[in-house]
Amino acid sequence: MALSDLLYPDNPKRKQELIHLHQELLDCMSTNFHATNELVGVLNEHLGCTITPIKMRESSTVKENCEIIIQVMSEIQHQVQKIDSDMKEKLEPVLYQKLYDIKEPELEKIAIAQRVFSIIFGEATSTAAMVAIKLLGSNHLTLTVSKLIGLLAQIGASVLGGVSITIIGLGLEMILHAILGAVERSQLLTAVRSYEKHLAEFKAASEKYQSAIHEVTSLVRQQVQ
Repeated sequence: MALSDLLYPDNPKRKQELIHLHQELLDCMSTNFHATNELVGVLNEHLGCTITPIKMRESSTVKENCEIIIQVMSEIQHQVQKIDSDMKEKLEPVLYQKLYDIKEPELEKIAIAQRVFSIIFGEATSTAAMVAIKLLGSNHLTLTVSKLIGLLAQIGASVLGGVSITIIGLGLEMILHAILGAVERSQLLTAVRSYEKHLAEFKAASEKYQSAIHEVTSLVRQQVQ
């Protein structure tokens, strides 16, 4: 047992709490990687995108993995903006406005989008048009992506952003190895509180993000059956 653990017996418990929070965060991130890849697959298959799927890197830090998912989320945002630009460029203003009119029937919007994709790709399926309409009209997805990018950046910059995602006892020593006594206890409390705050916000935003993606991917599965 370390000298600091003898002097401050609650420290081992704090360390275990921190490890538990860290694992919760990684589980949540892993689910987000999976959901993001689902959306990437839909974009690549139906909208002609060429976004590379992502994978968590166990040898990398929390911050580096946050940056991986931020990069692909930003690329998804870019592709949605490109779709919007194509629609605006190739449609008459009245038709373009219909795409964002909540009173307009969705089937009519899909027909309009399919017309544009037929010009771009030479041919287009109703599935591609439906995906485009869902992405363009989903404030839910747009807002959750933006929210999640902000939270991932915060987590990456947090006190444990430099810790490897692999849960090994030695992993925490990157922060704790040179800290003794009251200083260690203070650092642990700060880290735990920071992680608790980030994790609560991150889990809530992740659930909304995954729900928004599931809405799109489930519709695609129904369409192609």
